[in-house]
Amino acid sequence: MAKISKILIANRGEIALRVMRTARALGIKTVAVYSEADADAPHAKEADEAICIGAAPVGQSYLRGEAIVAAAQQCGADAIHPGYGFLSENADFAAAVEEAGIIFIGPTAEAIDLMGNKAAAKRLMIQAGVPCVPGYEDKDQSEARLLAAGAEIGFPVMVKAAAGGGGRGMRLVHAEQDLKGALESARSEAENAFGSGELILEKAIIRPRHVEIQVFSDSFGHTVHFGERDCSVQRRHQKVIEESPCPVMTPPLRAKMGQAAVDAAQSINYRGAGTVEFLLDAEGNFYFLEMNTRLQVEHPVTEAVTGVDLVALQIQVAEGLPLGLTQDDITLTGAAIEIRLYAEDPANGFLPATGRVELWQPADIEGVRYDAGIVSGQAISPFYDPMLAKIIAYGGSREIARQRLLAALRATPLFGIPNNRDFLIACLERDAFIDGAATTAFIAENFTDEDFASPPVSRHEQVMLGVGHFVQAQIRHQAQAINVGDHYLNFSTLGETRSLLKFAQGEDLYAAAVKVSNAGAIQVLIEDQHFDVRVVSRSATKLTCVIDGQTHSMDMLATGRLLHCSIDGRLCVSENLTGRAAAADNTAGSGRVTAPMHGSVIKVSVAKGEQVTIGQQICVVEAMKMQHEIIAEIDGTVDEVFVTAGQQVAAGDMLAEIVEDVE
Repeated sequence: MAKISKILIANRGEIALRVMRTARALGIKTVAVYSEADADAPHAKEADEAICIGAAPVGQSYLRGEAIVAAAQQCGADAIHPGYGFLSENADFAAAVEEAGIIFIGPTAEAIDLMGNKAAAKRLMIQAGVPCVPGYEDKDQSEARLLAAGAEIGFPVMVKAAAGGGGRGMRLVHAEQDLKGALESARSEAENAFGSGELILEKAIIRPRHVEIQVFSDSFGHTVHFGERDCSVQRRHQKVIEESPCPVMTPPLRAKMGQAAVDAAQSINYRGAGTVEFLLDAEGNFYFLEMNTRLQVEHPVTEAVTGVDLVALQIQVAEGLPLGLTQDDITLTGAAIEIRLYAEDPANGFLPATGRVELWQPADIEGVRYDAGIVSGQAISPFYDPMLAKIIAYGGSREIARQRLLAALRATPLFGIPNNRDFLIACLERDAFIDGAATTAFIAENFTDEDFASPPVSRHEQVMLGVGHFVQAQIRHQAQAINVGDHYLNFSTLGETRSLLKFAQGEDLYAAAVKVSNAGAIQVLIEDQHFDVRVVSRSATKLTCVIDGQTHSMDMLATGRLLHCSIDGRLCVSENLTGRAAAADNTAGSGRVTAPMHGSVIKVSVAKGEQVTIGQQICVVEAMKMQHEIIAEIDGTVDEVFVTAGQQVAAGDMLAEIVEDVE
């Protein structure tokens, strides 16, 4: 047995902070590693020690195993916790840690290697008698063999990167003629994400549930499972909402799936925390997908329903101690649901977003846990995964957990960067989710493109925006005049105040006349409609008003002319146009090909002088671990190409210019 006194966390963001929380509770010191881009990140500041391991790109920092091992040796860490992502499932890294005489808080390098390749893992599971999806996982990776295998399996088929996860290198192919292109794009994405272009094919099971089993093994051959998590709500094969227990789970099915997961772990002499993922069809048949040899992003829902700290158990096993649990000791009580809050723009195809977190203010709600790696004022770079935080709600029933999670989302402002908060609220409010009927087709079946567009601002929202802009202007004016705190400020002490405000929310323009009497009574006039408003409370970040007898609240924060706000739980950003001259028309034509986000150009597909047609690929930009195809919007001739492969670009940068063909 080896006692751990100092842990280096080879990760960043919320998982690094999560590990630190348990380590601190156990009296264990922590060491953070950080890139130059993360010098001021919360995980670098929260640890007892912090060591810089390189530049911002992951290949120069968080994926440099030798630098991480050297950092552990430098600070005298007994152990390394890999978190998830990055090097957490890298067998060479696990081996290097052990060879350096440092404890790796995870499985053996051999187990990671066995399960790190989907093709090899599936072959092992077939031998172990674990149910598997029919498919192709052989070593012949020629295009001809893969095309033939697809035809043999029958369409639709799923193309998957053998070495990967997280939805990268994965394509759903409905027709034979589309398989060749899917193989090419999946292989390219897999090579860039995982350094391996090996692919497998599987028969696509339409509308299944994605259900995974949490397993745990010690070094004495004991393996138990902690029940299941339903991770069916996914977008681009990335999990969005997870919960435990699965809404359609029965005790016999749980026992059967749990035993299959235990068999999978024991077949490779597993150690530590792992997750065996299955597809579950409507008839109760389940099929092995993969085994993740690490802690999962969604582990908090299992902790909530079992009452077990899985990170503490990881440390216990890593120290050489037995689990101290039998299967009968583990019960699931109540229900827990987790959402993943991403920096992405739902109205723009869910493209990853970068920028500055102007305000992040978690609400204090019973039964709600926040695992976050962000703070107000933090810059979000294009170099890392766009997940910002997780919110987990627990309750005695699934409905209580759902309602608590909705309340937490509505009461938690995240301003300054596009994010998916409102989309998550919409997911939780859909009947299919409320009824526990969500499958992996949930988003496709319940949302259209129109659902992601910003809805027009309602009358009460217009009133709140008008009063909000007015309040912010008063706060700025009075704070400049006298050095007092916001709680001493009032609308006016000089008699009646009148203000005509013009503001925009998206492409919609609004005007509001705000009149405040010397007695504090407020009237707002919008398009000949009068609204009597009473301000219940206000500050620089919160406004509560009664509008014609109905109470409305708004979290808000002004940055320059922009007012970031959440009105009764709906996010929006409005710009104060009062006194500003009309902006010049945007004369840029669709022949200007620009970067939709920060990222790296990994492929340029055209050259100057080349004829292109609408929809033709111009280049491919990789951002936040995903590849995005940039296409031509007009027919024409490429007049100029401004980028080369490997070049970093910022959102809005010119990539190429096309001159439209004139007949």
